[in-house]
Amino acid sequence: MGEELKNGGKPNGGSPRKGPSATSFATSLGVNLCRLMLAATLIFSGFVKAVDPLGTQYKIEDYLTAAGMSRILPDWATLTASAGLAALEFTLGICLLFAIQRRLVTRLTLVLIGTMTAITLWLAVSNPISDCGCFGDAIHLTNWQTFWKNALLLACAAVVAWQPLRMMRLISETNQWIVVNYTVFFIAAASLYSLYALPVFDFRPYHVGANIKEGMEIPEGAERPQFQTTFILEKDGRQQEFTLEDYPDSTWTFVDSKTIQTKKGYVPPIHDLSIVDDDGNDLTDDVLEHKGYSFMLVAPHLENSSDRNFGDINIIYEYARQHGYPFFGLTASGAEARDTWRDITGAEYPFYTTDETTLKTIIRSNPGLLLLRNGTIIQKWSHNKLPTIITQQMDAPLEKLSIGKLSENSVPKKITYILLWFALPLALLSIADRLWMWTKWIRRKRNNINPNIN
Repeated sequence: MGEELKNGGKPNGGSPRKGPSATSFATSLGVNLCRLMLAATLIFSGFVKAVDPLGTQYKIEDYLTAAGMSRILPDWATLTASAGLAALEFTLGICLLFAIQRRLVTRLTLVLIGTMTAITLWLAVSNPISDCGCFGDAIHLTNWQTFWKNALLLACAAVVAWQPLRMMRLISETNQWIVVNYTVFFIAAASLYSLYALPVFDFRPYHVGANIKEGMEIPEGAERPQFQTTFILEKDGRQQEFTLEDYPDSTWTFVDSKTIQTKKGYVPPIHDLSIVDDDGNDLTDDVLEHKGYSFMLVAPHLENSSDRNFGDINIIYEYARQHGYPFFGLTASGAEARDTWRDITGAEYPFYTTDETTLKTIIRSNPGLLLLRNGTIIQKWSHNKLPTIITQQMDAPLEKLSIGKLSENSVPKKITYILLWFALPLALLSIADRLWMWTKWIRRKRNNINPNIN
């Protein structure tokens, strides 16, 4: 024993085992920090896209329009691309978190982030659209903020792709397939449910509980937008620009003027809602200031609207007429499409005109139904999940029905469900896997100490 101590803890003068160097530890720490940052971003980004696949589809169409390729892909292709991008980001994020297929996943992540960085650089320089849609409607970034965010993520992706094997595993190779399959199933189910019903999380200004009129108001004391007008005047064949402060005398001849916004100021959450009838009358205030209940059927394009459940819509219209509740449709389609819709469905309710983008923002369904009370949204339904309680209790007013009360929209409750159905099973699987690997290691150590033990 004394000889072993003298020789550095190893018999026969063997060299002592060296622990990990400080440089190696710092490298591993840096790789894992980058890995966690990438994982968190991709998981969040993929999830908010998955629960609003139509919103992501609209953003992809904006990209194509900005690139001059608005008609290159049909709607089904852009919708598939929307769901596919969400699933890819979310799955890569989970794989990075659990360190699954480390070499392959880090390379795919580097390619994805590199592509996104190039696209957002183009957005930042040319500014064809105002918001990249990276985080859906949950978080809005300017184009330059998005580029610098992606540049940071690209650096992190390069680090993990450089040293992928330094990422610490949270699950063994044997059970990795369970995590991947469960992740793909979960995120695909989230997208399909959000398409069939409505997005699980509604980050838009027209969410349940929002008062539309209040959302259009500018708070007292809020910073107002500022503009500057420049006048182009001419004298003796020479043109020069002037402002109101240095406007010259009458010897100058007016040529042109231009007004630019010098400060953005406060922009209300709802700033583009306008409801116009066939005669060009603005009915926005009349609709939003109505006291009591009113039904609003939203159909951005009647040409593409689903007419599968038009019978239920007509029943709800009859119920509204019976109880004196206003029922009207909002669409961006013209008279011909409206007449075709009436011929197909037998609809008797009036249609008013509203901007297409606004309608797509109000509800992710074509058509979709809203119930308002004093201008506040208290219920929203996809055409696939219209309220059946009305057909069962036609004589009961909305005050006595459950749908006449403000719908519960508890975000903490929804997050709890997600944790229970997705995060908790994966956490339990990871713990069980680590315990199983630990017992295997203990067994192997015992067998190495005494190989005769059965």
